[in-house]
Amino acid sequence: MDFLVKSSSIETLETSVLVLTVNEALQLDSQGQLIDKLCGGLISAHLKAGDIQGKLGQTLLLHNLANLKAQRVLLVGIGKEDKLSDRNARKTVTAILNIFKALSIKDAALAFTDLQFQDRDAYASARLVTECLADGLYVFDQFKSEKAPTPKLAQIILMCNPDQETAVTKACKEGKAIATGMAFTRDLGNMPPNICNPRYLAEQAKELAANNKLTVEVLEEEQLKELGAGALLAVAQGSDQPPRLIVMSYQGGQDNEQPYVLVGKGITFDSGGISLKPGAGMDEMKYDMGGAASVLGTLKTVLDLELPINVIGVLTCAENMPSGGATRPGDIVTTMSGQTVEILNTDAEGRLVLCDALTYVERFNPQAVINIATLTGACIVALGSNTSGLMGNNPELIERLLSAGKQASDAAWELPLFDDYQEQLDSPFADIANIGGPKAGTITAGCFLSRFTKAYPWAHLDIAGTAWISGGKEKGATGRPVPLLSQYLLDQVQ
Repeated sequence: MDFLVKSSSIETLETSVLVLTVNEALQLDSQGQLIDKLCGGLISAHLKAGDIQGKLGQTLLLHNLANLKAQRVLLVGIGKEDKLSDRNARKTVTAILNIFKALSIKDAALAFTDLQFQDRDAYASARLVTECLADGLYVFDQFKSEKAPTPKLAQIILMCNPDQETAVTKACKEGKAIATGMAFTRDLGNMPPNICNPRYLAEQAKELAANNKLTVEVLEEEQLKELGAGALLAVAQGSDQPPRLIVMSYQGGQDNEQPYVLVGKGITFDSGGISLKPGAGMDEMKYDMGGAASVLGTLKTVLDLELPINVIGVLTCAENMPSGGATRPGDIVTTMSGQTVEILNTDAEGRLVLCDALTYVERFNPQAVINIATLTGACIVALGSNTSGLMGNNPELIERLLSAGKQASDAAWELPLFDDYQEQLDSPFADIANIGGPKAGTITAGCFLSRFTKAYPWAHLDIAGTAWISGGKEKGATGRPVPLLSQYLLDQVQ
């Protein structure tokens, strides 16, 4: 879908649907008042008749209004607040899209010139709307024998004031690129695990690199053994699917600029291994590669925008299965860093594949390293499904990520990483245990990773609650935290 930005006269705009807003006080903005006057007060008559009350997400479709080039006018309610919150903005866009889909229209225009958003300027408001519109058209039906109707909506016009045109145009370009990256992430997450395995993710990385400023190196089992990646190999040894460490390098900045490194957990299916998970809901463990998928999606966005920055993406990929060759509780493995780990629970495998990758990336002399992982169910208990958990060893990096999450409407929340928690990982037989007991499970997972990240600024995003929606018809990957990561990289460019 294409996004156009116009500041021309609204009454001369040729479009299938023109969208206007009305609040619960039944007030139209300046654009709506102009249209109402042109059509002889017809909109006011509908408001007085109670055809729409302006409640959030309410809609009223009007046809063939006089003195307009637009074929239809869609009134959408924005509620009683003076400024739209991000949550209410999403609900408004969803209501608009539902009408668009029902009409099977090809183009539309949004007259949101006067619409106010909480804590957002013209650029940030337009980008949020653009992302919501593009993401709202996402469909995953590759394995349906009867496909969903292909959305016909090909063009959205955003109306703005002349002095906002540059900012809104930039917002549309970046918002569309972020939504494209989210769609790529969602596709990978929703793919069934009999197709999406470590080799498949390597193939996707290579396809992404074709004809782009991206180089890909795939480290296979023998190379991982040579590197001493004992933790990653231990997780994979119960599966017939061989592990992969996928290294993607984007060179958009100067050759001598230190890169930003994104490390994604890519467990393409997590049975729990010998510490087997309960059967109910285990199908959703295909989403345990959400961290790796988000790195691929973010790099897709970076490539589309051709950002002048150096970024390295590392995907640490394996399948965690029970078999006669699987790792057992009580096994001790040696990580790439040389530290030994006693595996007390084979279902705490994400930190094992990540720790070797976090040691591997030291060779890049990174400006910062961010690892992304669907790591702990405890994070869902702590923060629910709305907010990602965030920890790290560098306050400035943490603050930048929190700020990026707020700007991108993809929120994270910092959890403490105090040294007091480290002792929960003590082992009588190895340097470290891979779990710290029932208390503070998200934090002790972060403590484990922190043992391997002393050489650089590091942050850990736990996206167990935000990477996908569980159960029911709405089940599926969300594309998060691609907006947060993309915003963080955009901020570094600026």
